[in-house]
Amino acid sequence: MIRSMTGYGIAEQTYLSKKIAVEIKTLNSKQLDLIIKLPNELRSSELDFRNRIGAKLQRGKVDVVVTVTDTDLTQTYHIDHDIVKAYKEQIEAITEQLGIPATNDMAAVLFRMPGIFNVPVENYDDAFVGKVGETIDQALNAVDDFRIQEGQTLKKDLLHRVGLILNLLEQVEPFEKSRHEVIKQRLTKNLAELTTSGQYDENRFEQELIYYLEKLDITEEKVRLRQHCNYFNESCDDDQAGKKLGFIAQEMGREINTLGSKANEVNIQKLVVQMKDELEKIKEQVCNIL
Repeated sequence: MIRSMTGYGIAEQTYLSKKIAVEIKTLNSKQLDLIIKLPNELRSSELDFRNRIGAKLQRGKVDVVVTVTDTDLTQTYHIDHDIVKAYKEQIEAITEQLGIPATNDMAAVLFRMPGIFNVPVENYDDAFVGKVGETIDQALNAVDDFRIQEGQTLKKDLLHRVGLILNLLEQVEPFEKSRHEVIKQRLTKNLAELTTSGQYDENRFEQELIYYLEKLDITEEKVRLRQHCNYFNESCDDDQAGKKLGFIAQEMGREINTLGSKANEVNIQKLVVQMKDELEKIKEQVCNIL
């Protein structure tokens, strides 16, 4: 199934007194470009988390933010009374010694001082790390759902534009039929102007004309372009089809360019320009496909 490389997912869960939150954003990239932000206490599990994320998302520029917050602050953060008392005594002693007027809001001064809050060092056990992994998986599933939804939108647009190219290709045929006669008339006129008597070997002329028309024949290009378009449509349902679709689009471009260079007819050239325009839009969209 076609997937976009653009995605977003978020997941949360509470375990004991901790709230675990994971946010994942993805954009298009040729390779996996993963940036993960973790609390320092979870750094030992970073490699496992990276492998888990890479296996699921495969490709793209991926930003992952994992946060852990306490739901019960009263049990976690404490003010060190001894340190606060020591700060108060020192401030009062200095103000008295230097003759500095005492402040009316001593508490505001004290609570700005460093080191008054006791923040215990966290030691997350395997069960907690497992919960973080579960939350990451939930966020990854949300990203995958987002990518699938975006992928279906991309697929609809791609199939529409390939259909436009095929429609333009069908419009080439009427101009192609008249083109041979126009070329023959132009060559005949030029040949008559170049010969002094106005006479020439008609058999040789027919041979040269057939060679010239075969050289300008665009039947093979039309057949191959139609085949590439059909193959493109079939490949849209493949998993991780982005690079494959990019290669097929390149082959479509080669056939369109050759068709334009061999056409030698203004109306066909206009159709070729429209095909190129649609193909460029296809290539831009394919860059967003996983």
